Amino acid sequence: MKLIEVKNDKKLAKEFIKLPAKLYKNDPNWIRPIDKEVEDTFNPKVNSYFAHGKCIRWILQDAQGQTIGRVAAFVNDQTANKGNKQPTGGMGFFECINDQKAAFMLFDKCKEWNQSQGMEAMDGPINFGNREKFWGLLTEGYIPQNYNMNYHFPYYKELFEAYGFKDYFQQYTFGKKINQEFNPRLLNRAERIIEQKEYTFKALEMKHLDKYTNDLREIYNQAWANHSGVDEMDQARAKATVAQMKPILEEDLVWFGYHNDRPIGMFIMVPEVNHIFRYVNGKMNLLGKLKFVYHKKRGIVKQVIGLVFGVIPDFQGKGIETALAASWGKTHGWHDDYRYKYIELNWIGDFNTTMVKMCRIFGFEIVKKHTTYRLLFDENAVFERAPIMK
Repeated sequence: MKLIEVKNDKKLAKEFIKLPAKLYKNDPNWIRPIDKEVEDTFNPKVNSYFAHGKCIRWILQDAQGQTIGRVAAFVNDQTANKGNKQPTGGMGFFECINDQKAAFMLFDKCKEWNQSQGMEAMDGPINFGNREKFWGLLTEGYIPQNYNMNYHFPYYKELFEAYGFKDYFQQYTFGKKINQEFNPRLLNRAERIIEQKEYTFKALEMKHLDKYTNDLREIYNQAWANHSGVDEMDQARAKATVAQMKPILEEDLVWFGYHNDRPIGMFIMVPEVNHIFRYVNGKMNLLGKLKFVYHKKRGIVKQVIGLVFGVIPDFQGKGIETALAASWGKTHGWHDDYRYKYIELNWIGDFNTTMVKMCRIFGFEIVKKHTTYRLLFDENAVFERAPIMK
């Protein structure tokens, strides 16, 4: 077996992209990610994380020259030491045949490279980019994945844990029917807040997208950026994130809460476009775009995916979360003729105990679990799971 670094070689880059399609070709649950979105992760002209980090990737070939594995390794200077006892890098985009020797060669290479960058640990499989994309190993719920979420074979879990990776935190995906109203006690609490004049709950307005982008950034940086492993969202990143989502944004699926015009909470949902992307086979060329438009017009998407739900610390625990959700439900989701019927909430970390509790109160159930693993390079170092978010 031979490891080959993927640099500027288009043929090797294509092998990196094509491997999952070969591995999962007989798995009906796997939906091919959009090739360009994966490739853009490794393009310094597109991925802003190169401004404060480094990235490298490899493919693994057997004696016959067939690609049997791939992996990437990276260091984000903004989070390597944030909240970590050891400088921590990352690895991701791991795909491999069911062969421990092959998998360990890929893990070894990531470990060696991270050590050469001064790291003493690495998390994986994670993304060289925002947490909501390509993050975590699927360890429960082997059903079709949501857009930008990882799907993996069950044997990957055994490979990671056999190498020495340990469960750093779990990422839950919760699901429920949209038209299920809250219980009367919760609804009464929400309505008391909704009726107060100092609070406003409303949908995104595309004609004022810059304003709402700034509101998103303000809420995000107060609600999440102080947590370990999460870096602050600057204006450029906020604009880039919204610009990337713009083609699938729908005004009534993005909901903000304000207190005397101060942005205090939000949730962002988008149609579960993976229900359409399964027909384009990773290609958003002209034919892929035509297929996308055709299936979108058919109205085959009945599910939404929750990307973000949060309230700034000053207003947490005051019922704003419930009011935010209930105001949207009363306006849109709880109507029998609403076009979307089912919702999944992605990426609820088990360290976010408040959000986990809230999901259960709102009637959600866990339908998938992803695990973010951490490997300490010093085997004698004391391993600690991700701290509980306060």
